[in-house]
Amino acid sequence: MDGMSGPHVIRGSVLLPEAELMWRFSRSSGPGGQHVNTSDSKVELSFDLAGTEALPPVWKQRALERLAGRLVDGVVTVRASEHRSQWRNREAAAVRLAALLAEATAPPPKPRRPTRIPRGINERRLREKKQRSETKRGRSPQNWS
Repeated sequence: MDGMSGPHVIRGSVLLPEAELMWRFSRSSGPGGQHVNTSDSKVELSFDLAGTEALPPVWKQRALERLAGRLVDGVVTVRASEHRSQWRNREAAAVRLAALLAEATAPPPKPRRPTRIPRGINERRLREKKQRSETKRGRSPQNWS
């Protein structure tokens, strides 16, 4: 791809391998102009996640697990048709795929360490709760005479 705006970084020094990207073009639905019936501006970008060697094994495993619902035979596909220009749709699809892979390969969040609620805060909560209860009890018609 000559002139494409640089290699798309997944994370760190890992890039989307241009050789492993499979592009498909078709006519886009929606509004168009003079060339609406002749230009193939819709872009489908496929990436063989199961067969790639570009990702570290740990990342690959993580991505395969997280994207299991989106994969068809180990291949993830991204579509872009929001622009009227095929070029801009290609850019959008590549950026979208890189973002999807970055999110899918991200390390799991650190487990939350449970912390105790400070006694003062708990006491204040109970005090306010009791006060609210008194306010509501004062509204009941039983002590109207």
